[in-house]
Amino acid sequence: MNYEREQIDEDCTLYLGDCLEVLPTLEAGSVDAIVTDPPYGHNNNSNGDLIQRIEVALGRGEVKAGRPIINDGPEANEVFRRVLPEWKRLLRPGSCCCCCGGGGGPVPQFAHWSLWLAEVLAFKQMVVWDKGPMGMGWHYRRSYETVLVAQKPGGACKWYDETYRIENIIRPGYAGITKIIPTASDHPTPKPVELAMHFIRLHSQPDDLVLDPFCGAGWVGVACRRLGRKFIGIEIEKKYFDMAKRRILATEKPLFT
Repeated sequence: MNYEREQIDEDCTLYLGDCLEVLPTLEAGSVDAIVTDPPYGHNNNSNGDLIQRIEVALGRGEVKAGRPIINDGPEANEVFRRVLPEWKRLLRPGSCCCCCGGGGGPVPQFAHWSLWLAEVLAFKQMVVWDKGPMGMGWHYRRSYETVLVAQKPGGACKWYDETYRIENIIRPGYAGITKIIPTASDHPTPKPVELAMHFIRLHSQPDDLVLDPFCGAGWVGVACRRLGRKFIGIEIEKKYFDMAKRRILATEKPLFT
């Protein structure tokens, strides 16, 4: 066994290890929703020195060394494809996975992942998160990311919005969702907790179990804590596992759900 399991409390379990080893140990049909941000395969250094130097010249940044993430190189696609059958096994019928899938650029990660999701699950929607100006890049600066939503066949989609006003575009500032500029002390690719909360509200109810196989610094776990959901998080790097643990423990549970 090459992973460690830590029971934070009755509602939260964290695993330090490779999700490809942990996921097969979890009970089939036990997960109500998956919300996650897998490695995109860009090695967290896709902008290049030239773009960073342009930012410096324009007074909008400083040259920074890349901070590679484990499994964020060419192997990222293989890892993604290998977890999909496990996601299908773990999800309850009608439950959804909401997977951040990157934005534009020469490698259309979201397009590949959409097709692979459709091979294993029922692909439902690609949601565009408009992060607002100004994004990274050189030509066609990337100011959006995608969230790919797929459903486990066999039941009606778990959908808990009654406003009939949910779009497939998340506009800047909606529900408090704003982009995050990563700091040296944070995870290199942080996502706003409010983004996770948006999808958790749509596809789960209080006391449901939400899984994040690529936990990072715990953004989904914090969202689950705020919303009264149970959470399983898996993270392969200890420094981010420890960061996730601290952040989740520092988040108060709601008095009423």
